[in-house]
Amino acid sequence: MNNEEYVFAPDDFVLAGNDHDAFIDDTYFKQSYWKDMLSRFTKNKGAVVGLFVIFLIILMAIIGPGLNEYTYDFQTISHQNLAPRIELLEPLGIFDGSETMSTSTGMVEINKYVSEDGSLTGLEDTYYWFGTDVLGRDIFTRTWEGTRISLYIALVAVAVDMLFGMSYGLISGYFGGRVDMVMQRISEIINGIPTLVMVTLLIIVMKPGLGTITLALAIRGWIGMSRIARAQVLKLKEQEFILATKTLGAKDFFIIFKEILPNIFGQLIIMSMFSVPNAIFTEAFLAFVGLGVPQPLASLGSLISDAFKSFTTHPYMIIFPVIVLALIMLSFNLLADGMRDAFDPKMKEM
Repeated sequence: MNNEEYVFAPDDFVLAGNDHDAFIDDTYFKQSYWKDMLSRFTKNKGAVVGLFVIFLIILMAIIGPGLNEYTYDFQTISHQNLAPRIELLEPLGIFDGSETMSTSTGMVEINKYVSEDGSLTGLEDTYYWFGTDVLGRDIFTRTWEGTRISLYIALVAVAVDMLFGMSYGLISGYFGGRVDMVMQRISEIINGIPTLVMVTLLIIVMKPGLGTITLALAIRGWIGMSRIARAQVLKLKEQEFILATKTLGAKDFFIIFKEILPNIFGQLIIMSMFSVPNAIFTEAFLAFVGLGVPQPLASLGSLISDAFKSFTTHPYMIIFPVIVLALIMLSFNLLADGMRDAFDPKMKEM
């Protein structure tokens, strides 16, 4: 046996250090949950486009009505039924104020901004970017005023979902038993009343307007969110971490809003985004059938309803409000779909 004594020099060993990232597989590199969520969201091109369009529409709703000298209720009878005219695009032969109309003698192209015999009409220096309606009101200004109402409805839908529907579903699912039975029967009774009937009854009692529509959405717009929140609570309330929290003496409402809610908040945000297009469509439908905001206020639904009467003769009146409404609903759907995949990729399979 060799009893030779070994002497180690200071440079015989190299410290591994405290860099824990060195032990992480490069394929699954370390990053926070929010960075991972943002990465998944940005990879969804449709969601990014939807978010950009929403920001653009919000910007236009803020500044759009102030981009020209007209107001949403300004009427000039001599300017009625004027086709769209844009100064920058007029030399290209598009949006030059001309429109093609069907008459008894065939298709005729007219331009009310200029006269056929060369006489002055007083409209040579007048520009309406989206044209005018049958009362001579600027459709561009009225469209973005109507967009403000649609965005307000979207905000109301999210607020009702998150403040009332979420709390209602959390409490109902957590306590269960008789409390859950009573709360669910109440929601089923409210949900059984058709929206159109409810709004009609509210209009009989109250004045027609945005407040009536807001109240109608607030009365029953939370039902879907409450059911989703209740289902999520039923899945989580028997988990071990909830049992441990109860063992430590935590109160019921602390468990609901401090333990359960953070674990399902992502799903609730997603579902509230999906409820926005439905709320906007409900307002547009009510306005279309004459139960919306009163004149001269304009929503996208009322603009479409008014322009529908002139669709065969002046189709431009309905095209722009329809495009804006479709973009709002499509963008919110794309955003909600992207948020669903970003918060929890497994939800896509559900």
